[in-house]
Amino acid sequence: MATTRSLWRSGRKLGLLATSLGIGAAVGTIATSDDPQTTLKIFTNVPLRLVRDSLTAATIALDYEYSLWGLVEGSVEREKVKRQVHTRCATRLQDLCFRNGGIYIKLGQHIAQLEYLVPAEYVHTMRATMLNKCPVSSYEQVCQVFKKELGLKPDEIFLEFDPVPLASASLAQVHAARTRYGDKVAVKVQHTHMTDTAAADYATVEFIVNTLHRLFPSFDYRWLIDEMRESLPKASMPNDIKFSMLFIYLTISGYLGSCFSALFELDFLVEAKNSEKCLENFRRLSPHLSDYVYAPRVYWNLSTSKLLTMEFIDAAEITDVKKIQRLGIQPREVAKLVTKAFAEMTFKHGFVHCDPHAANMLVRPLPDGKRSIIGKRKPQLILLDHGLYKELDFPTRINYAALWKALVFADANAIKQNSMKLGAGEDLYALFAGILTMRPWNRVIDPAADHLVIKGNDSDRSELQMYASQYFPQISELLRRLPRVILLMLKTNDCLRAVTNCLLQGSSVETFLITGRISSEAVIEAKMSQKKSFLSGFSIWLEGIVLEVRLFSMQIALWLLSFTKLLSG
Repeated sequence: MATTRSLWRSGRKLGLLATSLGIGAAVGTIATSDDPQTTLKIFTNVPLRLVRDSLTAATIALDYEYSLWGLVEGSVEREKVKRQVHTRCATRLQDLCFRNGGIYIKLGQHIAQLEYLVPAEYVHTMRATMLNKCPVSSYEQVCQVFKKELGLKPDEIFLEFDPVPLASASLAQVHAARTRYGDKVAVKVQHTHMTDTAAADYATVEFIVNTLHRLFPSFDYRWLIDEMRESLPKASMPNDIKFSMLFIYLTISGYLGSCFSALFELDFLVEAKNSEKCLENFRRLSPHLSDYVYAPRVYWNLSTSKLLTMEFIDAAEITDVKKIQRLGIQPREVAKLVTKAFAEMTFKHGFVHCDPHAANMLVRPLPDGKRSIIGKRKPQLILLDHGLYKELDFPTRINYAALWKALVFADANAIKQNSMKLGAGEDLYALFAGILTMRPWNRVIDPAADHLVIKGNDSDRSELQMYASQYFPQISELLRRLPRVILLMLKTNDCLRAVTNCLLQGSSVETFLITGRISSEAVIEAKMSQKKSFLSGFSIWLEGIVLEVRLFSMQIALWLLSFTKLLSG
């Protein structure tokens, strides 16, 4: 209670200080700005969004503090009340995300992926709305974008254009249309308010991070501001508009939620180039998968930085298990394909789609009609929304691959060595392994074939939340040390884990074996590219043979494990 009162008093002081300093700064900046109207919008948005954020955070904190006060820890009554508070606060957080819009929607989408860290009430609330019920721009606003970008209205460009969007996301919405040549296309239109809110969000995050560090010196995330500034030149915006990268470090009811930073590219031409580069990487570096991974074809003559016209693809959403089954595809095969595709991108291409949540991936039968041995249709993965990619330099990519190889094979020494190479240090390598796998250290180094599998029961979930809460300061320090690109890899892992868990109704040894194989292949290929003699090349070749034997042994163990479960069930 004393802590709550202290935070409340600190919040009041912050508010008064922010108001007095902010007014003077705003007047001066607006007067000297190249674009006074836009700058005025920014200075109007920043205080409003800051007040919303502060009030929501304070309300959530007070609700937990007072609702659980006096209830015995671990009692049935406390657990019942806690679930009720979770539900109320999840709704409050959802409302905040929708009211602020933009990258706050990304926050909600990320929380929806954290089912093993975040209380179920938050996951269910965000998952039900954030992936497919984002704010929508009016048709008049869409026409404004078209007039500004192409000089004509949609109905003057397309043979048909549906004014009602098929879907709306945090940055843009998608409309179905038909070109003058009769091609059915999907047209992605950027929300008109995005640049203003992005700048406001940047300013709000910068203020909050710096202020929290002054009040609580151990809470030092000022490096995030530097990382944001480094990303600013990539944005195509007016001089007074700053590009935004979101950092959310969410703590609710005694658990650490998630830290993630994401660079949201507002130039759709960059997104289009990313999609083409992604497919080219598969054709060049992973030809065995090139037919199985696809991105919609871009209509460059009908695309600009704020409009993106693409091939329309009719397919099932990645988590729509029933529709996938109706298409004659096994969800298990889809999970394997997703794991293979992203493992290849991460460990071999070094060019990674970093926003693979459920709304950004579709599935359809492989167009050539190929079927599996048992007659099921083979899946093709359709990747959407290529705005957020990250490149891994060679040392980081290989060290990260070597780390995942060690995790899959429960090699404690290699886990330590490669975690240290990525910045975790001698003191936090075990914690880093736990964050990557969502498993405690004793399970990470367990030699059992299924040592990384999360069973998905309440016991597993409670254990993970307990560890997250217990190691709050250490996790903060670890996230400060890790390379920025690895922070995005953590967020990507969360998204992929949520998708595969939905497809398989839990995690799977098989997906970990796929990760182990591809990460190991990447390490061996890197060694081969740097071999200095025939003898060293022969040694690396033998290492590859040993790897195949180990993987085969783990596969045998997996089959035996599945057979045993079948007999016992």
